[in-house]
Parts: sequence; C-alpha cells; structure tokens
Amino acid sequence: MAASSPPHYTPLAPPPAVKPRGLRRVTLTQWIMLSLVVGVIVGALFPDAQRAQHGGWSASDLRVLATVFIRMIKSLIVPLIASTLIVGIAGHGDDMKKVGRLAFRSIVYFEIVTTLALVVGLTAVNLVRPGEGVTLPTEAGSDITSLATKTPTFSGVIEHTVPQSFFEAASANEVLQIVFFTILFAVALAKLPAGRPKTFMLELCESVSQIMFKFVGLVMAYAPIGIGAAIAVTVAKSGLGVLLNLAQLVGTLYGALIVFLLGVLLPVALVFRIPLSRFVRAVREPFLIAFSTASSEAALPRAMQAMEAFGVPKRIVAFVMPTGYSFNLDGSTLYLALASVFVAQAAHIDMPLGTQILMMLTLMLTSKGVAAVPRASLVILSGALTQFNLPLAGIAVILGVDALMDMARTSVNLVGNCLATAVMARWEGELGTDPAHAVERAAEIERQEHMAPTM
Repeated sequence: MAASSPPHYTPLAPPPAVKPRGLRRVTLTQWIMLSLVVGVIVGALFPDAQRAQHGGWSASDLRVLATVFIRMIKSLIVPLIASTLIVGIAGHGDDMKKVGRLAFRSIVYFEIVTTLALVVGLTAVNLVRPGEGVTLPTEAGSDITSLATKTPTFSGVIEHTVPQSFFEAASANEVLQIVFFTILFAVALAKLPAGRPKTFMLELCESVSQIMFKFVGLVMAYAPIGIGAAIAVTVAKSGLGVLLNLAQLVGTLYGALIVFLLGVLLPVALVFRIPLSRFVRAVREPFLIAFSTASSEAALPRAMQAMEAFGVPKRIVAFVMPTGYSFNLDGSTLYLALASVFVAQAAHIDMPLGTQILMMLTLMLTSKGVAAVPRASLVILSGALTQFNLPLAGIAVILGVDALMDMARTSVNLVGNCLATAVMARWEGELGTDPAHAVERAAEIERQEHMAPTM
C-alpha cells in the first residue's frame, strides 16, 4: 500500500485592511505631539514651586508614568540588539571582510562627524559668548564636585568596552559591552559549518528579533502617556521662567544644533543621496520620543525599526545604531564644547584658542565613554573643567537648564545615528536592496501607529 503524501499546507491569507475610523485615524506621531502639548500645560499649571509653597499635588508626581515607559523600553533593548546583530552578521555567510569593512567605515564616519560637531560648538560659543554677564555661585556643592572623580579615561573606556560577564552587562543595559560580546558571538557562529547547531541558533535569533519588534509595538501604544508625563515633570521641575535667566545659553545650544543639522548632516545626506523626505518621515517619531524623554535608549528600538522600514539592511542597522550610541553622539559632543567654554567665559577666564582646541581634543577622547556612566554629559564636562582648572561652580549654573538642553542634544544624537545607518547602507551599496523586507517593516509600523488609542 503506497504511503499517502502529507497534506499540503496553505497559509491563511491576511485579513483585509480596515480603514481606521474616529480616534483610530490619529497616528502615533500625532498622539505623541498632542501628549507633548498636554504635558507642557500640566507642568506649567502644577509646578514644583507651587507645592513647596502651598503643599498639595504637582506634575512631578507623574514621574512614575514616565519611569514605567523608560523601564519597558530598557527591558527590550538587550534581546533586540543581540538577536538582530547576530542574524545580521552570522546570517550572511562567512564574509567577515564585509563586517570588518562596515566597522572601519563606521568608525571613520563617526570621528569625522563628531569632530565637525566640536567645531560647530566651539565656533558658536565664541561668537555668541553666552557666559558673559553670568554670575557663578561661590561653591559648587559636594554632589557636583564628586562628578569630577568619576570622569573616565580613554584607557578606561577601552577596558569598559569588554564585558566580564554578558549577563552583568545585560542587567546594566551596557549597550557597548553587549555589542562587543554579540559581535564576537556572531563571528564565531558564522565560522561554524552548515548544520543543525548553526541553523537552530540563527532561527532562534530571528524568532526573537521578530517577537521583539512586536514587543516594540505594544510598548509604543503606551508611549503618549509616558512621554506626556516626562515632559510634564521636566516643566514642573525647571519651570518655563528658568529660560529667562539662561536664555542665551539655551538659545546658543539650540541654534548651534540647528546649524549642525543644516550645515553638516544635511550636506552629508545630499552627498550620499539619501531621500530627504522619506528620511524625515522615518525619524520624526523616534525624534519626538528622544526629545520628550531626553533618553537615547527610549528611542533606540523604534529608530531601529524605522530605519529598517526606510530600506537599511538589518545587519547594518543592528551594528551601526548601537555602536553609534557610544561613538557618534553628535549633540552631546557639541554641547560639551559649548558648555566648557561657557564656564570659562562666566568665570572671566581668558582661554586662548590653542587651549580651547586642546580641550576639544580631550573631549573628543573622553566623550567616547559618555554612554557608559550615569549623568554622562555632566560627568565628562566636570572632568574637563577640572583638568583645565575651570571652576566646577559653572555646572551649578548649567544644571538649572540642563534638562531642556538634554532634550535637544539627545534628539540630535538620534538623528545623527539614524543618518549614519543610511549613509553606511549607501556606502555599502545596500540601501533599499531588500524592498520586500522594507515594505514588511513599513506595514508593521503603520499597523502600530494606530494601536495607541485602542489600548
């Protein structure tokens, strides 16, 4: 008796698309922008100063909602980065030359762009001179003085890059250590001969990657609430009036960042023929998340998803984006250049151009560890001030508006890293070479855009 052939499996057809109605027509980006407006209003109406005088409730009590959002984002970063990077490297054969070429090009690009960010910051602070007329407090305070003792050295940054335990790095969300370990793991996996162990691990990582992108969609449904709470807390703590005292400093930073975007990143995009309108649409939602939360980690998963939808291959997104969060922090680098000279101006210390350039070279090295320490930018800044005999009391002045400046520099960091992935893809000749995958990711993002009002 002949054995019967197994029944043929036909996958179910996807359900027909249903046109959103009512509130479902509002996209996630629009919900986020609405939550920003509501958050500013709530923070202005219920400031911390009012509670200090009269007691009662302030918008800072909403911090728990923002903290929940950040914690949910952090919970998915490690499995998302590890799975996508392993598939991106080991899933493309044994061509390790391609991986090495991408790493070399990325580092060269990062160094050029961050150097230009330092130049823009240094030029802006010398032209506008926002520190003149600012009075420094007589004492810096023990909490500010302690920052200087935490400043990482360049050798310390190199040592910190290598994890002594993957699980310790994962529990602390040390992105650079995770990337280092995962690259070695992926290279070792790529060198395995074809067989069940290699196939099983690749399929497992691909499954984890797909699940984590669905996870991102679920977390993004909560994003408007968390983002609205984050901006309300910022406004309640700092107040809108704080801008009046240090408006020139904040305005100089925002102006310099705009000049950097238009004078550096825009020409780079034009030279590498990046479709600008599509790129802006791809990064606008991660940009708003980074700006409102002042957290690069909060925007990282959505940015990775958006750049894949833009047409950047998964292997490039998975390598360049996390690596850029340690080596390509354009906004933070520009801020450090501006803030360090601002303190010298406020202290009435004449700093020759040669000394300023030496300080910039120092910042160029030490800022590579900016993502590896708490209160990162202030730690790096305090170390530079100490090394060049500038008063740490200047940080006490900056702290008043640091939250507002942090929002700007973090969002520029995000845009710079997104552009870096697109540039690397173009440089490798792979931008848009996987249209089916890009269409799939774009459709997934579009479905997620309409989840927020239904959750």
